[in-house]
Amino acid sequence: MGKLVSTLFVTLDGVYQAPGGREEDTRGGFEHGGWVFPYADDDFGKFITGVFERPAAFLLGRRTYDIFASYWPKVTDPADPVAAKLNALPKYVASSTLTDPGWAGTTVVSGDLGKEVTALKERTDGELQVHGSGALVRSLLALGLVDTLHLMTFPVVLGSGHRLFTEGAVPTRFKHTGGSSTGKGVAINSYDLAGRPEYGTFGLPEDA
Repeated sequence: MGKLVSTLFVTLDGVYQAPGGREEDTRGGFEHGGWVFPYADDDFGKFITGVFERPAAFLLGRRTYDIFASYWPKVTDPADPVAAKLNALPKYVASSTLTDPGWAGTTVVSGDLGKEVTALKERTDGELQVHGSGALVRSLLALGLVDTLHLMTFPVVLGSGHRLFTEGAVPTRFKHTGGSSTGKGVAINSYDLAGRPEYGTFGLPEDA
């Protein structure tokens, strides 16, 4: 059975919207698109290249799929570690409206998300990777279907935009499995899903 692995870029205030380009996603009048660009360096590239060494298939939300499909098929250099995998491997897009995807190797997942993704994991030998797709990741977390979350936190606050964890998110506990930081201050942390939170109380000393 495969592992579902999510890789997300977020700001210090939790925004994941439009990391890659100025006009990538202007929903809600978002004016900060492309906020990741100033932090790209060799450390950043090395981590991303490592992630793209491991996929067996991809699962994307509709908006991320549209962004990727407009760019990556045009990158035809076989030495590009990201394009080579995205263009060659199976891609699944969660959407109730997409009917005729133009990107080769794409299958639309439009039924019950929990059942469909569970079946995908069962028939995937390796990592089923989710990139971006924040709303989809929230749904998958709520269903307990995410195995590993790679969270890249950038040292910037934007003050607006779509946030990864919102009011009403399902309480979830994670186990920290590794971390590092890039030369430009991006914190890279990996977490495995570990069930629901545990709680306790800091009591006063008995002789206080």
